[in-house]
Amino acid sequence: MLPAKLKNLNLFNDSTSYLGQVGEVTLPKLMMKSESWRGGGMPGEVKIDMGLDVLELEWKAGGLIKQVLRQFGEPDAAGILLRFMGAYQRDDGGPNHAVEVVVRGRHEEIDMGGAKAGDDTEWSIKTTCTYYKLIIDGRTEIEIDMLNFIFIVDGIDRLAQQRAALGL
Repeated sequence: MLPAKLKNLNLFNDSTSYLGQVGEVTLPKLMMKSESWRGGGMPGEVKIDMGLDVLELEWKAGGLIKQVLRQFGEPDAAGILLRFMGAYQRDDGGPNHAVEVVVRGRHEEIDMGGAKAGDDTEWSIKTTCTYYKLIIDGRTEIEIDMLNFIFIVDGIDRLAQQRAALGL
């Protein structure tokens, strides 16, 4: 059985399609923060869960996109909506998969690269995310909402007990 590989992609910015303009997207790395702890009577350290780490989506555009420039300095931490759509396909006749990643955040960095006539004008954009949702074949696998205290994996609300303990 062969793995499903990304065959094509598109990125939407607040419903504007960047088809043909975005060549590469680095999806947010899902990371938990942890702290080492070794108490008396323990033969070694364990990692203590300290919550989620920062989510960042990085992407490269072929050149000038005025919409991105006009969004720079967005005051709302969740003010920009980006949606990655990926078509993953297996080359052994296995099923195709639609992968969607929806994020909300703001652009932390816009690198317009070098400017030389006749050379590539690729831009690199880093978007820091406060919201993340991974959908595979129409099913939500992971949803993280930093501002609304939501962390759901495979339908299991990982923060339900904490919210209840806080009276939320």
